[in-house]
Amino acid sequence: MCSQMLVLFFLTFITLVSSGPEENEGVKYANKCEVCKILATELENRLEETGRTNEILEIGYSIDDVKPKKKAHYRKSELRLLESLDGICNKILEYNIHKERTDSTRFAKGMSQTFKTLHGLVDKGVKVELGIPHELWDKPSVEITDLKSQCEKVLEEYEEDIENWYFHHQGMVSLKQYLCAEKFLKGSHYECLKEELQENIKGETNILQKAKKDEL
Repeated sequence: MCSQMLVLFFLTFITLVSSGPEENEGVKYANKCEVCKILATELENRLEETGRTNEILEIGYSIDDVKPKKKAHYRKSELRLLESLDGICNKILEYNIHKERTDSTRFAKGMSQTFKTLHGLVDKGVKVELGIPHELWDKPSVEITDLKSQCEKVLEEYEEDIENWYFHHQGMVSLKQYLCAEKFLKGSHYECLKEELQENIKGETNILQKAKKDEL
């Protein structure tokens, strides 16, 4: 009985945090700020990974061995940018919806605390019905696949701005500020750019503590 109450609590909570005038069946798609924020975050992370080398590239070709090829630092090269952009929106498929959170950090990597708890209940033999087959619980949700599609559109439409930032503004201003606040979201709200994951940890912990008390 206590386990059933816990399941009911979580399912009720999921419904409440998902509801809103524009949602159908609990689906709340990413807004423009969330899309740009995640794209910028992933690209900056990828650039940080690829920027840890002092490799020197030889550019162009020479008919003979007399004329030396031009050399360039990989960290400042177009090749690094192209490699960093390649498949960048596919990284979004590593994200999940964390419906315990109400701000932009609801899009985050890793399994949500709600689903960790529900998986734990299933492992204990508790029957949990979410309206979808259990084997689909961990598949990318419609919000995530939509987020990936929006990411690809932004990448296509703002390719020149990203290149301009990479070659002329990188290190002086963040991509979130340059691309999102100053270009893509110009004239729109961009408060989500300031939201960090840590701000939601306390609230999420309180939710789990309440659920555990209900179970007792």
